[in-house]
Formats: sequence, structure tokens, C-alpha cells
Amino acid sequence: MNKLENQLLDYFSRLSEEGRQSLLDYARFLAQQYPATQPVADEPLDLPRPEDETVIAAIKRLSRTYPMLNKDKLLHETADLVTEHMMRGRDAAEVIDELEVIFERHYQALKHKE
Repeated sequence: MNKLENQLLDYFSRLSEEGRQSLLDYARFLAQQYPATQPVADEPLDLPRPEDETVIAAIKRLSRTYPMLNKDKLLHETADLVTEHMMRGRDAAEVIDELEVIFERHYQALKHKE
């Protein structure tokens, strides 16, 4: 994640559930007003998981692996896992395993929706 993404995640983690939903709604609005100009891959990219990967690096890798996914739909789940890892000491490898499942699940849901 870059500096702006880290700041957004930090603010997001400080909000109440209602505040988080409002932030996501506003982000969705902005995404509609300022769409990405880059073409997006239809299939996941083959980016291997390195040994001793950090949770943040895993999120970056998975975001690049699944560029077709709407990241605001993933933010809540990924933010919760990052918080569990950073604040509660949950094992990084376990969190990354769960992140991979989340990204794959969202990808499968997108495929079946189309």
C-alpha cells in the first residue's frame, strides 16, 4: 500500500461501523465520478506468494493479482484482518491465508455475477 492508502486505512479503522459505511459510500460515489482509466484484467494474474511475506505486502500482491475486484467491497474484511494481526498479534501467515480466501471468494462471486 502507498502512503495515501495507509492513511485511508488508518482513518477507516478509527471509525464506528456507521462511519465506516459512510466512508465506503463516499468512496463509491467518488469512484463513479472519477473512474479508473486503465484497462482491467478479466482473469487473476499469476503472482506467487513469497516466503516471509508481510500482511501489507500480501494485500498489495492480492490487489495486483485481482485488479478486477472492487476494492471497497474488500476494505472492511481486509481492514479487520490487518487489525487482528497488528493489534491482537494474530499470525501473519494465517492472516494471509485468510486474505487469499477472501480475494478468491470475491473473484468467484464476480465471475458468477457476470
